Amino acid sequence: MNLNPKSNWNLNWKHRVARAGRAAVALAAPLILFSGCASSGVHNPRGVPVTQMKADERGFVAGTGVESQDLVAVTDKMARSILGVPEIANAQGVPRIVLEPVKNETRFPINKDIFLTRIRTELNTKARGKVRFLARENMAVLEKERALKQSGQVTSNSDPNVVEFKGADFFLTGKLQGLTTQTSKGISDYVLYSFQLIDPRTSDIVWEDSAEIKKQGLEDASYR
Repeated sequence: MNLNPKSNWNLNWKHRVARAGRAAVALAAPLILFSGCASSGVHNPRGVPVTQMKADERGFVAGTGVESQDLVAVTDKMARSILGVPEIANAQGVPRIVLEPVKNETRFPINKDIFLTRIRTELNTKARGKVRFLARENMAVLEKERALKQSGQVTSNSDPNVVEFKGADFFLTGKLQGLTTQTSKGISDYVLYSFQLIDPRTSDIVWEDSAEIKKQGLEDASYR
């Protein structure tokens, strides 16, 4: 009989470690089996499943350039700011606005006019008729329709010879400008979003506002 307490303690400890090891293996077995079953399913080619997200959320596929959350934040700010302009808020009647193309001076080949589209949509939805936008991009179709009415080829509920196309009270335009820094440690992009409301009669800039966003990352991304 071994009467050495230290020796007995070491022996008992070895037995406990051995039992713990066997228990850990038994516990891990179903997990390994479950993982094996899961891996047999269909996978995205890149290993990332498709995830539906809100437009103002930053996703796991991200870069340092212009993204949907930037679009939402910037256009929300501009729409609210326009409604506070005295020429809009205190106007006699409903001001008419024409959208002019946005200038993109950043390195990102994005659809720049989507900014004005969202500003217009936000104002048409939430401004309760305080402003109206003129569909100048559809002038060719509108003029053709008026000509058909004037010739009697189609019916008209009003006199087609009366000029009813409204003129613009303001032009809404904008510009995207950027600064890029790139080193072996990563890339940094700064984008300035600026928008103006211009009086076509006087050429006055009656409103201007901007937003600026800066991002840094380890690698560049592709934008389309």
